[in-house]
Amino acid sequence: MTKMPMKLRAASLVAASTLALSGCLLTPGAFTSELHVMKDGSFSYSYDGEIQMLALSKLAEMGKEETFEAECYDEDFETRECTLAEVNEQRAEWDARASAREAERRKKAEEMKAMLGGIDPSNPEAAQELAEKLERQRGWEDVTYLGDGLFDVDFRISGRMSHDFAFPMIEKMPMANMFVTVMLRDENQLRVDAPGFAAQGGGNPMQGMMAGMAGLAQMSGKDGEEIGKIVVPEGTFTIVTDGRILANNTDEGPRPHAHGQSLVWDINPRTEQAPTALIAFD
Repeated sequence: MTKMPMKLRAASLVAASTLALSGCLLTPGAFTSELHVMKDGSFSYSYDGEIQMLALSKLAEMGKEETFEAECYDEDFETRECTLAEVNEQRAEWDARASAREAERRKKAEEMKAMLGGIDPSNPEAAQELAEKLERQRGWEDVTYLGDGLFDVDFRISGRMSHDFAFPMIEKMPMANMFVTVMLRDENQLRVDAPGFAAQGGGNPMQGMMAGMAGLAQMSGKDGEEIGKIVVPEGTFTIVTDGRILANNTDEGPRPHAHGQSLVWDINPRTEQAPTALIAFD
């Protein structure tokens, strides 16, 4: 089995570093999500499906076990075999930077731990610790770890829409990115945005990078180095309301529903625009 080509591997490591150092970057996989917002002030929200935390995936592990590898190029910047003198010179430079690399590794590990609310991603029990932590929060009915940073989640919550709402919210993880936000406005209006449900970017540029990395992961399975599974959003997001829908970006617009009207977005890896809607309660 051949290794992933050096240039491709380097590109993947740069992207992996960018994403993994986001620390709490979360992405939905296969899912079904539904939001109800009603004139009487009641609301409910549910998310049933996959959520991946990249910091706990195989992708985040890439590049941690650094080994020396001499690299030499010809006049056309094509790789060539290094001479013994070149290998020795590059190895000496590598060895001289060993302490600096270790200090940087420790620094990044502490930063990651702080961003994950004290959870150490290098700990084999970190994923289960996070699952148990989530199940202590209201709404997280069931959280099952599937491996490679991937969780199967059953989240559902209801209450009064007297304040803004966002999902997911994870205790002690302020950097976690939002899949869905509901923002209250004056004049009895609210705006719903779902930046986490746009695989190609749209309102969430990082999701575009995730889609690219998912493709790279598939390539790596053929070229040798295992990046692991990287999920992209695929499912449906539905809003049900008896309010007046002022704006939305669904393909078909409002549909009749037993409780008023519904807006339905089919999400897949080609989705470009994040779902959005503006609703008034006259």
